Amino acid sequence: MRLRSMMAVLLAAGVALTGCGTADQAAAPTASGGLTPVKLQLQWFVQAQFGGFLAAVDQGFYREQGLDVTILEGGVDIVPQTVLAQGQADYAVAWVPKALASREQGAGITQVAQVFQKSGTYQVSFASSGIASPADLRGKKVGNWGFGNEFELFAAMTKAGLDPGRDVTLVQQQFDMQALLSGDIDAAQAMSYNEYAQLLEAVNPATGKLYQPSDFTVLDWNTVGTAMLQDAIWANSDKLADPTYQDTTVKFLAGTLKGWAFCRDNASTCRDIVVAKGSKLGAGHQLWQMNEVNKLIWPSASSAGLIDEAAWKATVDLARTTKNQDGQTVLTKQPEGEAFTNDFVRKALDSLTAAGTDVKGAGFAPATVTLSEGGA
Repeated sequence: MRLRSMMAVLLAAGVALTGCGTADQAAAPTASGGLTPVKLQLQWFVQAQFGGFLAAVDQGFYREQGLDVTILEGGVDIVPQTVLAQGQADYAVAWVPKALASREQGAGITQVAQVFQKSGTYQVSFASSGIASPADLRGKKVGNWGFGNEFELFAAMTKAGLDPGRDVTLVQQQFDMQALLSGDIDAAQAMSYNEYAQLLEAVNPATGKLYQPSDFTVLDWNTVGTAMLQDAIWANSDKLADPTYQDTTVKFLAGTLKGWAFCRDNASTCRDIVVAKGSKLGAGHQLWQMNEVNKLIWPSASSAGLIDEAAWKATVDLARTTKNQDGQTVLTKQPEGEAFTNDFVRKALDSLTAAGTDVKGAGFAPATVTLSEGGA
């Protein structure tokens, strides 16, 4: 299926929501116990990737803002920006290029904050494969998840002079690393905070011990120069004209960013919160994930949550020029209207700063996390 057709299908598709009410309830919330109900749609299953949101609920940071936030778990068949556009959630977490593709197809959404300041996507291969750069992918079996997760990979291949449709064999990869470990593919897509750790939690049959980072070669799109903005917070464009929704947006962002600051300073506690919420992978894996996710956010020289306009433009430029295996680009034109705004997150940051919350994390230092077999 061509990429643009796939995006149109995803936009139109119905989605299964976890633990939520009706669309009418999301579109017209009523106060409960003096709190304003808010629904947030995640883009994947519960894990430390969303630790700041989960902590904001657990630690009462949303309640401090007068909000009663319900978090809707994501999954393979859930497109968060579509859930938002259809009025079944008040906010959504989605990668910027994916959301902009949906927006070009008609989704009425606006980006109001940027959680991750760096890309967390890798392309990983065994060190023995000789894949040290994107150019070395020529003639290889290259795994990717699809569904918009492959845009940075295609951009890197394009930059290296490769045609994704002719110069490599593209393989639909499952959301794990088994295809790489079994030798079915030469390079696998992995998130720094998730699938890469799964490799290091696997036993090397040649040694009987866990694999080590030296066993692999990592292509990091931040280094290659084709990184795109990932986890961002999106709001309903039409509702942003409503002063009440504007006020709720500022409060939601304030609670969220306080949650991320808490996870920065209390990674183990946030790990415990995530595990208690039913994460699929174990406590050791979630601690690794929390540590790696913090690296994508902190330190933040210009304050966490702000949308860097240069990085946003770079993401759009890549989305307009990078072609997939069918010769299609993610975006066909420059985003129209108010695709993003920093107005609400700036107000949220001002309120947090005035209350003494550190929103830059200049002193952040990542921990060293020791992994165990299976991520236990």
